[in-house]
Amino acid sequence: MTAPIALTTGGTLYERIGPEALAALVQTFYTHVAADPELAPIFPPDLTVTAEKQLAFLTGFMGGPPLFHQRYGNPMLRARHLPHEVTPRRAQAWMACMAAALAATPQIAPADAQELYTALSRVAVHMVNTPDHR
Repeated sequence: MTAPIALTTGGTLYERIGPEALAALVQTFYTHVAADPELAPIFPPDLTVTAEKQLAFLTGFMGGPPLFHQRYGNPMLRARHLPHEVTPRRAQAWMACMAAALAATPQIAPADAQELYTALSRVAVHMVNTPDHR
């Protein structure tokens, strides 16, 4: 689940979106996560390091430099998320936060936002490790 998104005629998704827009997206995303009643309980109160790791991961995932690998090693996404109850409801909430952040980041073209959203949807499903409790 960590292979970069495929190259298109416009370059990688990372090249099309750019590092500044990606950083803005991640910051906006974690504002939504912090306010989400499903997600906030499984995240630390200070999301600074979490956002840094997410930015590093997304950079490589989208075809940019492999920052996460360089700083933290293999992402092993599912293994890193196993200590947390990632339910289908939480995966949906995570995707809703991403959709809201993408919509609030106008420097990301709609087609690029949809491509990223689609790719992250597959990742979100893969992260589910616990059934919904309610």
